[in-house]
Amino acid sequence: MPRVLVVGAGIAGDTVALMLGRAGWEVTVAEIAPELRGGGQSVDLRGDCRAVLDRLGLLDEVLARLVDQRGAAWVDGDGRRLAEMPVEAFGGNGYVSKEELLRSDLARVLHDAAGAQVTHLFGETVEALEDAPNGVSVRFRHAPPAEFDLVIGADGAHSRVRRLRFGPEEVFRRQLGLAHAWFTMDETPATPPVDGWFLTHNAPGSRSVEARPGHPGQQEIGFTFAAATLPPRRDREAQFALLDQVFADVGWRTRELLAAARQAPDFALDTLDQIQLPKWSDGRVVLLGDSAWCASPLSGLGTALALRGAAALADAVEAADALRLPHRLSDALTAYESAMRPRVRDAQRLFPGRVRQAAPRTGLGIHTVAWLIRQIQKPPLAKTFTRLAAGHGQGQPA
Repeated sequence: MPRVLVVGAGIAGDTVALMLGRAGWEVTVAEIAPELRGGGQSVDLRGDCRAVLDRLGLLDEVLARLVDQRGAAWVDGDGRRLAEMPVEAFGGNGYVSKEELLRSDLARVLHDAAGAQVTHLFGETVEALEDAPNGVSVRFRHAPPAEFDLVIGADGAHSRVRRLRFGPEEVFRRQLGLAHAWFTMDETPATPPVDGWFLTHNAPGSRSVEARPGHPGQQEIGFTFAAATLPPRRDREAQFALLDQVFADVGWRTRELLAAARQAPDFALDTLDQIQLPKWSDGRVVLLGDSAWCASPLSGLGTALALRGAAALADAVEAADALRLPHRLSDALTAYESAMRPRVRDAQRLFPGRVRQAAPRTGLGIHTVAWLIRQIQKPPLAKTFTRLAAGHGQGQPA
């Protein structure tokens, strides 16, 4: 039986593992985290997501885990609303959606669905990939070496598989000039409620603070700011010190949320970048999801691309009959890339002004963004933006 190694137990990795496992492949998933990752930002099920999840028989289970989301609002330093956009705006294709859930919940559904069809190795990653006569020889960090017919790198924007096989990250990274920190915060009786709203406070200097609904009794918090480089990912104290410095004079709930960041086990900080490669496969090694094409969280399409990409890769492998005829694997990987390239290209063309809207530089810019948000929801602009929003990121049947 042909063997496939998937590196990364995220949305893309576990989806392709599930589909190839059902197709008869012997699938192993290596995940560097010691267990399935918790927390994480909300993910949007618009576009291709519903079709792929329905095909997998998981749509109802996923829909049962949606967060209570009513809209997005932009607030001043005292919490007064400058503008808001309910989930019904633009025919349900506005800034946020009724159909969002936490990334960790979607990952859990996919992981559990794989069950015994897939072997998961947690706390594990790859150290070397070498071509063998009939496959790829893999040296793991802990597990014994093994050979696989196909290796899929689905290990995110900072992909180890990509670095080992295609080159250093710097070659493929397109910086957008922003950084983002996120974490989960437990509510207390003193915590101001968000009541189902994604609240954003923008401050001059390209800084924003966000609070949005999560699981009951929790809020998902974010800090966005201008930055090209950050402290090392393992140096939490340096990261917290940077946030304290950047947001020292920002109002609203900022001081409370900075303190909460230090207590959050799922705290993460990263730059908002895109990944752009001329080719996603090399021999029997192929990249999938953010490893291949990260469009950045600003696109709002990361989950749709991950699910659709996983389906496209699994479909291409099956269509080429690569299970019985491994020599046709190259054709399958070419077909996968041809299917996904146009979608990725569109997703990486961010909506005009998206970066500046996420973190305006001046007080005038902040009020201009709020004014624009109010105006585009009024006739006659509302009709135009409803049409534009419907076309942005909407998928085709899976």
